[in-house]
Order: sequence, then C-alpha cells, then structure tokens
Amino acid sequence: MGRSKNKKKTKGKSRFAAPESEPELSESESEPEPEPEPEPIPTPAKKKGKGKKGKGAKVAEIPDFESEPEEVLSEEEIPPAPTLAQKKGKGKKGKAAAPVEEVKAVVAELPKKGKKGKAAAPVEPEPVPEPVAPTDAADSKKAPKGKKKNTKLTALQKMVEARKAAEEEAQRRAEEEKRRREEEERVRAEEEEREYLALKERKEQEKARKEKLRKEGKLLTKAQKEAQKRNTARLQQLLDSGVQVAGLQSKNAEDSDSKVKPAKGKGKGKGKGKKQEASPATAATAEADQSEDDSEDDNSDDDDSDDDSSDEEATAAERAAFQRKQEAAERREKRHQAALEARSADDLRSPICCILGHVDTGKYDYFGFCVDGNHRFLLPDLTVTHNTKLLDKIRQTNVQEGEAGGITQQIGATYFPMDAIKAKTALLNKTGKVEYKVPGLLVIDTPGHESFTNLRSRGSSLCNIAILVVDIMHGLEPQTLESIRLLRQRKTPFIVALNKIDRLYDWKPVPNNPFRDSLALQSKSVQREFETRVEQTLVAFAEQGLNACLYYKNKNLGKYVSLVPTSAISGEGIPDLLLLLVSLTQSRMTEKLMYLSELECTVLEVKVIEGLGTTIDVVLSNGVLNEGDRIVVCGLNGPITTNVRALLTPQPMRELRVKSAYVHHKTIKAAMGVKICAPDLEKAIAGSRLLVVGPDDDEEDLEDLVMEDLEAMINSIKKVDRGVYVQASTLGSLEALLEFLRTSEIPVSGINIGPVHKKDVMRAATMLDRAKEYAVMLCFDVKVDREVMELATDLGVKVFTAEIIYHLFDQFKAYSEAITEQKRKDQAPQAVFPCVLKMIPGAVFNKRDPIVIGVDVIEGALRTGTPVCVVEEDPETKETRTVSLGKVTSIEQNHKPQEIVKKGQAAGGVAIKIELPVYESSKMYGRHFTDNQEIYSLITRGSIDVLKESFRKDVSKDEWALIVRLKKVLNIA
Repeated sequence: MGRSKNKKKTKGKSRFAAPESEPELSESESEPEPEPEPEPIPTPAKKKGKGKKGKGAKVAEIPDFESEPEEVLSEEEIPPAPTLAQKKGKGKKGKAAAPVEEVKAVVAELPKKGKKGKAAAPVEPEPVPEPVAPTDAADSKKAPKGKKKNTKLTALQKMVEARKAAEEEAQRRAEEEKRRREEEERVRAEEEEREYLALKERKEQEKARKEKLRKEGKLLTKAQKEAQKRNTARLQQLLDSGVQVAGLQSKNAEDSDSKVKPAKGKGKGKGKGKKQEASPATAATAEADQSEDDSEDDNSDDDDSDDDSSDEEATAAERAAFQRKQEAAERREKRHQAALEARSADDLRSPICCILGHVDTGKYDYFGFCVDGNHRFLLPDLTVTHNTKLLDKIRQTNVQEGEAGGITQQIGATYFPMDAIKAKTALLNKTGKVEYKVPGLLVIDTPGHESFTNLRSRGSSLCNIAILVVDIMHGLEPQTLESIRLLRQRKTPFIVALNKIDRLYDWKPVPNNPFRDSLALQSKSVQREFETRVEQTLVAFAEQGLNACLYYKNKNLGKYVSLVPTSAISGEGIPDLLLLLVSLTQSRMTEKLMYLSELECTVLEVKVIEGLGTTIDVVLSNGVLNEGDRIVVCGLNGPITTNVRALLTPQPMRELRVKSAYVHHKTIKAAMGVKICAPDLEKAIAGSRLLVVGPDDDEEDLEDLVMEDLEAMINSIKKVDRGVYVQASTLGSLEALLEFLRTSEIPVSGINIGPVHKKDVMRAATMLDRAKEYAVMLCFDVKVDREVMELATDLGVKVFTAEIIYHLFDQFKAYSEAITEQKRKDQAPQAVFPCVLKMIPGAVFNKRDPIVIGVDVIEGALRTGTPVCVVEEDPETKETRTVSLGKVTSIEQNHKPQEIVKKGQAAGGVAIKIELPVYESSKMYGRHFTDNQEIYSLITRGSIDVLKESFRKDVSKDEWALIVRLKKVLNIA
C-alpha cells in the first residue's frame, strides 16, 4: 500500500526533488515510522524504469531520485528548491499550500534523512552474491548517467520556472501599480470636482446672501464701513468730552443690555422685560442698530471667508476656465480640419479684390487735397490709397463725389456677378476660350490700412489680390512705393493698372473698348509716346526690384508683374483688367479660393439706417450666414452677443454705402458683402471679427476670441502720462492713426472708438495740469456734439476733428508749435546757456557798475542776458563760494552789437557790459574778481530743467557736457 501510494504521488509531481519531500511530509503527519520504506523503493522503481521504455526519461528519473537520495541531498542549493517547487505544484493541483512552519520542518528533516541514508549505505553492499553483483554494478553505472542528466534538467527547469515566476511577478506588480495610479487619479479628480462644486455652491450662497442684504440696504461697502467707524469715533470723542446726546441715552442703555445678555446665557426674561418697558420708537431704533451690527458682522464674516477662500476659488476657476477653453479650442481645430478636408477645386468662392493708388501730384500738394472733376486718385492714408473713380467706372456708378474730399474714408463692398463680368469682357472672349470658374468678384473700397492692417481673418489678409493704380504720366510716386512695400510685406499678389492713358497727347478715346483695340486705332506718334512711358515705368519697377511687362506679353505670371493700361474716364482697358483678374485668380489661386465651410467674417462698418436701426456691414469671406444665427462681435464695452434679424445685400454692382433697395436673404454663402440687422449693435467696433455660435461652441470662449483683437491693440499701445487723447470711428482707422502718431513721435495718453462724449473730454482735461500742450483731442472721422465742444472750450481742451489723417496732423503740429513757441518766450528769461569766459589782460574799460571788460569765449556760447559769476576759494577752509557779477546786457565785436557769440567766432575777443539789479550790492574789478579767474554762466537747477523742457534742440552735445562740468564747479545737485 505504501509503495502504491508513493507511486501515485511521484507520477503526479514534477521531476524535482519533490518526491522526497512529499512522502516525508505525509509520513511525518500520519505515520511515525518512516524507516522501512527507503529499502524496498529502489527495486520496484528500477523494474518500472526498465519495463516502460516508451514513456521516456520522465518516469525513469523518479527512481533515480529515490534510489540514492544521499547524493541528491548532498548539494546545498537543491533542498530549498524542491520545497518551493512542491509548494507550487500543490498550488497547481488545487491543494492548500503548506504553512511556513511545516515547510521549515521538512527542510530541517531533509539533512537528517540524508544522514540516515549515509549510515545505511554501507549496509547495502553486505550481501555480495555472484549473480547480483553485475546487476548492481550495471545499475551503479547507469545511475551516475541518470544523475547528471537529471541535475542539468533540474537546473534548467529551475531557471525557466524562476524566470517565468519573475516575469509573472513583474507583470503583476506593473498591473497593480497601474491600477493604483488610475485609482489615485480617479480619486483626485473626484475630490477636485467635489471641492469645485462645493466652492461654487458656497459662493452662490454667499452671493445670494449679499444680494439679499444689499436689497435690504444692510450691506455696507468698505468705504461705508470706514465712514461708519469715523462717525463712531467722532461720537465717542464727543461723549468722552462730556457732551450728552438725549436720543442716545436710551439706546446706549439697551445696547449695554443687549451686550450683557449673551454673558448671562439664560437671562432672556429680563431682556424681554426691558425691551417692553422701552418706548416703541426706541425699540425700533435699537432693533435697527442690532440688525446693522448683525449685518456688519455678517459682512465681516463674508469678507473673511472671501479672503480665506479667494486663493482656492481662483485656482479652481482658472483650472476650470483653462480646461473649458482647451476643449473648445480642440473642437474648433477639429471642425477647421474637417472643413479643410472637405474643400474642392470645383467649388470656388468669389475672390476679394482691393484697389490701391497714389495722389495726383499734378495739382495737389503732399498734405492738402482738393478735388475737381478730373481728380481720379485718392489718399486715405500715407501708406495705402485707393482709386474710387476707377471702381465707379467699372460698376457704372458715381460714388466718389459723395466722399469727404474725394477720399475714401469709410468702407464699402461691391459684388460683381459673373454675368456682368462676362458682359464686360465679351469683346475679349469672342471665341469662348476663357472658362469662368469663380462665381463673381468682390471689390472692397476701403482705406488701405484697414484692408491690410486690421481686416484679417485668422492672421491672413482679407484681400486675395490687389490692383495697384499707377499714373502713366508720373510713374511711381512716394505713396505708390509705400503701397508696394506693404504689398510685399503681406505677400499679396497684385496687378498694375497703368491709368490715365487718355492723357497721352492726341489720344482718341473709344468708350469701354479693350486696350489693344484702342491702341491700334491711335496714330504712330501716340503709340511711340505710349511705349516710351511704359519703358520708363518698367525701369522704375526694376529699380524697386520688380520685373514688370505688359499683361499680353507676360509669359511668366509668377516672376513678372502684369501692367494693364486703363482709363478711368473712357473705360478703355477695363475689360482687360477684369478678364486678367478672373483668369489670374482662378488659375493661380485655386488653393486660397476653395470654398471653406468654416465661417470667416469681418465687420466693415457700423451705421444707423432709417427703418432698420443700427446695422453692421460685413464681408463674408468663407462659410454661410443664416437668418436667426447667434453671432458674437467685439464691442466698446465688451463682447456683444445677439441674434441675426435680417440679412440684406445691395443690388448687384451697387455699394453697401449707397442708399438703395436691399435684397433680403434667408441664407448667404461666401464671398459677399452683407448688411446684418440685429439688436444691441450700437457699440459694435468696425474692423473686428464676427463669429457664429454653433451647437458645440462655448459662448464665453467665442466672446474672449472676438475681444482679442481690441485687447491686443490696446496692450500694444505705449501709453504715457503726458500725451494726446485719440478718438476714431473704427478699429482700423484708430490703428492707422496710432501708427501715424507713433512714426511722428507724438505721445498718446488715452484712446477710444466711436462718437466723442463728455467723459472723453474730462479724460483729456487731466493733461492741463501735467502738460498743457498735450491737452488735445485728435478726433478722426467722428462726430462731436455742440455741447461737447462747449465743455471742451470751458475746460481749455483743444479738439481737432478731421476726416483725413493728415489734416489732423497739420492742425496738431501747428497748435503744438504755437504752444512751444509761447512757452519758449515765457521761459526765455529762466533759460541760461552754459559758457566759460576768460578775461583779456588789460581790457578793463569800467571797473564797477556797469562793469565793461574784454573777454574771450573759451567754451560754449555767450548770449545777451546771460547771468555770469566767478568762483572763489577760501585759502583756509578750501571751501568754494560763488560770486554773482550780474547779467550780460550787451555784447560788441569790432564796435558791432551781437546777440550771441560762440566759441572760436571772436578771435580777438568781445567787449561785454555786466549790470546788476539795483537791490544787489555792486561788484568791482580787482576786489571781487581779477583777470586770472574764469567767468562762468550762472546756471541753476531750474535753468537746466528749462533747457531740457523747452530748449533741448538748441543745446548741442558739447554744451550738455559743459553743463555737467559746471554742475560740479558750482555745486549744483
């Protein structure tokens, strides 16, 4: 029975030394006598090994372990491994693992058994019969081979299982660490969410309580609390001085009762009795005071709680806002990427074109412009200008006469449908070779600084292509060069309209004719003059680093600028210009003109229309606008969120500015100029972006986005304490005016957009105390009411209004120069210029009052009216003392009076007369000064400040260095 049990156990176990430990463990638990078993085990094991050869070495290894356990157990490393393997094997079979104490007991008994085996070993060779000996010898020869094989396999299996166990342990630890981190993250997120909700709820409760107290009139501000404390302190001083206030005596008594009442704890009856004894009026006063005290305590508690939780609330709010903005930005980016992927070359929008030009220098000076019937060029800004006359000819309207000074100051957009373009270019496209892919052409007639500097959508210029108007009679002028510089800076493609071909001598105009047809009809002399003018223009462009040629000779549109000869009077060349615009945009700008479903819209102008109220004119560059959309625009007092009531467009080829019957739309697709009717648009800022709130958008995030442009501009302005106050009608015009003032080195103290109000005049009036010359308001294209002008006159604020930037500059420049000149006249007596004089020995014509001597100008410049002095040194104390000699009242050189004598001008010296006021003691040559001493101009700290403020330009660098040296000589701080 014992053998069969052991066989079953050994078959199920692994090939380690587990069979030794398992019978030992079972025998130690159940049978106290384990000794008889080791002897019979080897023989059956050998038989089993011999009889079953087909099962391999797995069965043969077991008898080897049991036949000679002493050799197996003699190795020190092996006994612990079988115990662990056995434990692991048991775990695999589903049996309970042995306790640690039992395992230790087994490991301790194993050496004992080994010793017993060693003691029994000499007993085995005693029976030495003849036939058995060979068998034992054979067995003993086989046994070592089995041992070596089993030892290697055992070690290999140990390594494999140890590595596997290590990998499983590492994997288990990694999974546990991951689960732990995820649990910690989840707990932390839940804790933060719980804290945020708790803070939010507490804040709402505090707000509700404060609002309730505010409605009841019990909530006191900080100023009210301080005033109340001051009143209480003043009252206490009166009471301490012995003054008795009859109305306060009963109240003080009740207050003392109410203060004692909490100390007594249970004395509620007395308090009630006293309150009942008091008069009703006094009781009401006491209750009011008590409620005020309670409210004050509540307010102080609220303030304390606010102070305690302010940091936590700020952190939580910032974290929530950041997360919200990040999510909204991710959604916008995904939507933008989806819109980009959905673009198609077959679905193009209308290109947006802007017209630039220059001033007609034939009759007009640089700053002032007057307009006659032949004036065709406009200047809204120094850098970028327009030609409304040319645009009028294209659309067959007459808008220019309505402009201020013939200069485009406000914004308009004209849409040219493709049918109109086909009709105008029919003579050039008789064969039908040109294929029209764009739906039309949108031309913006707006001041150039706005179309390029401010009217941008996501950082790209609103304008796709520009028309640069050049006068063929004058070539490239300064304003045209500025336009070219700006076009290069923005990397905007452009074509050149070589205008005024009708001014060529003996030109015979043909209205609205293609240019090449008209040129063929001209005489040879006209054609030669035209070619000469064109060559001069090409040379001028080459000087600017641009290759140019006539558009019909241009074989490389990427390297050469196309010149289109035109006439805004006869309309010649206009078909060529339109056809070139369409073909150039649809062939070389397909990528930019692909219709994008994402909305890109810019506010052009805000105006009040009769019957419609306040409306905004916008340019829809991409996307779709629908009636009823919720829109967000930038406002003077913050973002404006409203709903679209109506979408209006002018008649085709009409401007948004011109009053005409509008066409109503339910939906409008880009690109188009649109007039939007919606409530609350009075404070909208022209030149800002317009966004539509989508179903997945965060409205607050969009409000922050539309305000970024205004905030960025305000933050970029370098405001100073002393400067002018600037007001403009639109964001773009304000930006242009500020840039102009910056280049003109005119400081700015404040800005605003929109009509001028009294508060703006009050802000500008603050400069009267600091710098009177800067108490000025520069109002560009804005209305100023009569009441506002009267207030400005009363306060002494100068208001300059103009519809052209340069007129503003001229007015301010003239005013500033007048103020500066007046200031110089007023401060001239206090201004002392530095100089050092040296007496000419023997040239003393009068020793005392008036002193007349001959001097030489060593340094600086001597002016009439300069006070002079000498410096004496006390020989004992070595201290210096300044002795004033008086003022130089006259200067003569060779008997000719002089107002100023500079160093080196008078080689032989000059004669000067020095006079002192009657109230000062007279000075005499020889007593107060000698010809060995140098004479200095008597400068003071005040005179130096006057020089810095009003005469800085009149003082040279050498004179400033002399002032620094004289400060040390005269001990001026």
